[in-house]
Amino acid sequence: MAQPEVLIVGGGNAGISLAARLLRDGFSGVTVVAPQPLHRYKPLLNYVGGGEATMADLERPMADVVPDGCTWIRDAVAAVDPDASTVRTRLGRTLRYSTLVLCPGLEEDWTATPGLQEAYADGWAASTYVPGSTPQVWPRLRSLRRGSVVFTVPPEPASCGPTALKPLFLACDHWRRAGVLADLEVRLLLPEATPTGLPQADDVLERALADYGVEVLRQSRIERVDADLHSLTVGSSTGARVLDDVAFAHAVPHYRAPSWIAGSGLADPATGLVDTDTETLRSRRHGSIWAIGDAAGVTPRPSGGALRKQVAVLSANLRAARDGGALQRYDGYTVVPITVGRHTLTLTEVDRDGRPSPSVPFVDPTKPRRATWWFDRYALPQVYWRRILRGRV
Repeated sequence: MAQPEVLIVGGGNAGISLAARLLRDGFSGVTVVAPQPLHRYKPLLNYVGGGEATMADLERPMADVVPDGCTWIRDAVAAVDPDASTVRTRLGRTLRYSTLVLCPGLEEDWTATPGLQEAYADGWAASTYVPGSTPQVWPRLRSLRRGSVVFTVPPEPASCGPTALKPLFLACDHWRRAGVLADLEVRLLLPEATPTGLPQADDVLERALADYGVEVLRQSRIERVDADLHSLTVGSSTGARVLDDVAFAHAVPHYRAPSWIAGSGLADPATGLVDTDTETLRSRRHGSIWAIGDAAGVTPRPSGGALRKQVAVLSANLRAARDGGALQRYDGYTVVPITVGRHTLTLTEVDRDGRPSPSVPFVDPTKPRRATWWFDRYALPQVYWRRILRGRV
């Protein structure tokens, strides 16, 4: 095949929306390398886990979302040779590039939590972050009437980790309305001291957690799981604690960047993520390589909303690099939408320094509102399918 003008690794939100944006901006040859046959609008996974959506609401065939004029290679990357400007795939292809964009996402690191994968197989652990297990989450949560239930927020790197709180709050709202919340021991494991590290959001979320009576274990994570005994060994700065006889665990696995990123010499050794200039989104080591999304070493950690800004900046910078113009700067904008009840949602939008960066001026988005829940659940998915993936936002 002819060498593309831009070769994109990854067919998620970042890869497809960037491909569409580049084609609209006049790039003539854009190729996407992605193995998955389905494209998922991932934010709705949490609503599936809370009983407010189905998998059919968030899945489309990949062939239907790849933009016209873009070449899709259904394959996975095995290695990148920056010196030779080539990508080697698992099926043995060698792809040449002049510009390479890495947005492959993250992969589950099951080895980081021994026994967790067995608990998933046994059915008493699942999460909305693992699509194959997502349909199991709401039936299990809805059926609980007593006993111990555990929720976790994944440590970094993760894809918008704090939104793992959505199923917790939706479940607690359901249990309260069903009159069984007082009979359940609901625990939340946070990898850090607060849910998000953003004071505007944490104030709202801490009040909601206290209102539902959730026991919060801070700076904690699951160290190992006994799938037979339904027990979790939780490690924290104060020592280890065993949670016995867990009825259900919404336990999000740890994540890591694909190993070929480090194997190709593209990673920051401290994180394993692509060593990226957080403002220009260009590799710190190779001028022809760029990165966005979950596997890129940008700050703060990305979200779907952050990707919209990243795609706009990167598309402009790829044009500038090609034509000799000045590079634009990504300000670190990110957004954290979290439901705190069945039909209410708090929204936090900040820049890299944690300063508020609201999309709608003169409205406090952190105040839980039905309107923001409706937009997040119903309006934004339509914007995603009809505009974001077509490069129009």
